[in-house]
Amino acid sequence: MNKFTKLTSIATPLDRANIDTDAIIPKQFLKSIKRSGFGVNLFDEWRYLDHGEVGMDNSKRPLNKDFVLNNPKYKGAKILLARENFGCGSSREHAPWALEDYGFRAIIAPSFADIFYNNCFKNGILPIVQDNNIMDALFAFDGEIGIDLDAQTVTANNETYTFKVDAERKRRLMNGLDDIGLTLQYQDDIKTFEKTYFKQYSWL
Repeated sequence: MNKFTKLTSIATPLDRANIDTDAIIPKQFLKSIKRSGFGVNLFDEWRYLDHGEVGMDNSKRPLNKDFVLNNPKYKGAKILLARENFGCGSSREHAPWALEDYGFRAIIAPSFADIFYNNCFKNGILPIVQDNNIMDALFAFDGEIGIDLDAQTVTANNETYTFKVDAERKRRLMNGLDDIGLTLQYQDDIKTFEKTYFKQYSWL
């Protein structure tokens, strides 16, 4: 998992509330358990004018020019702005996979669905909670936003806003540790335990 320390980027303003995981990555794309390759189908039903299926050549599909992801202005944006209850619906981990694969490293919203919020940290995305007044200011700002995870700040338009994050989640994200990476920190201890265990219980 990629480390997250500081990030400076323009932000894609997705001014909608209650965006569920089926909107983030529709169910027909959940056939793979690989973490990569989902970015081209992020927000598929809003992004394209036709119905998407696995294996389609997305470069030839008609784009919805009114959808914000198709605005060239926001190409390469690594921050996503949204409204209340982002990531609601089913608990599919494919949703943060698609967002990360597309290029988003941080999402700022007034609130998140609990399971989606947890899945973000496990997949290298920083979900930041800010109140509605701050969100209004961020949506109105047309420039780069800076995020400092160590300082727990968001900076935009010469204003700095703080945010809360669990200390252990912060540590893992800053060190690029998902659940597997966290376990591998103790691989020497695990190997020592296995040797001792199988000597003691050689009949197993």
